[in-house]
Amino acid sequence: MQNHITDKRKALFKEVLAKRTRHFTVVTEDVYQLHNTSAVMRTCDVFGIQDLHVVEEKLGKRVDREIAMGAQKWVSLNRYDSIASCMDDLKNQDYQLIATTPHNESTILHEFDVSKKSAFFFGKEREGLSDTVLNNADGYLKIPMYGFTESLNISVSAAIILQDVVTRLKQSDVNWQLSEEEKYEIELLWTENTLKSSEEIIKRYQEQKK
Repeated sequence: MQNHITDKRKALFKEVLAKRTRHFTVVTEDVYQLHNTSAVMRTCDVFGIQDLHVVEEKLGKRVDREIAMGAQKWVSLNRYDSIASCMDDLKNQDYQLIATTPHNESTILHEFDVSKKSAFFFGKEREGLSDTVLNNADGYLKIPMYGFTESLNISVSAAIILQDVVTRLKQSDVNWQLSEEEKYEIELLWTENTLKSSEEIIKRYQEQKK
């Protein structure tokens, strides 16, 4: 199937994959504004986060594939209809669950330990995260703020946090890179997403292997 993409595109895939990570991941919980989810997805792509987990427990399935400005081709989107199932899934993948909140005894961003595999939870625009997340999180994280305003837009918060933790992660000795198997699987997925007629090509490829 990769015969159908240029050598330049193949090289770009490998270059980006070398910088991708699953050491950190991002969760949005019942975010009402679709453009915020879209912006978070683009932020994940920009900072090399491969997986975005979107919980749509109260609002129903509202994520629009057309609003992410192409980022949906490159970021693996995992959708859940309950926050509990999302948290269980991430726990089973050995992530510590980090609630982003200006309240509680939150760790200040620059003091956060980047060596631990972490899932960052972001909540609704006004209400923030649910009690389910706040009561069951392994830790809390906040961005230091010095004005009257207590909170930032979710997409801005995600960008600030990811820029900081990813930068420090890549300066550390932590093995944050994807495995060769993960790189292969993602490269195959990106190739499929790139090709407009990918389904036909995959079908022909499978027939040739029979």
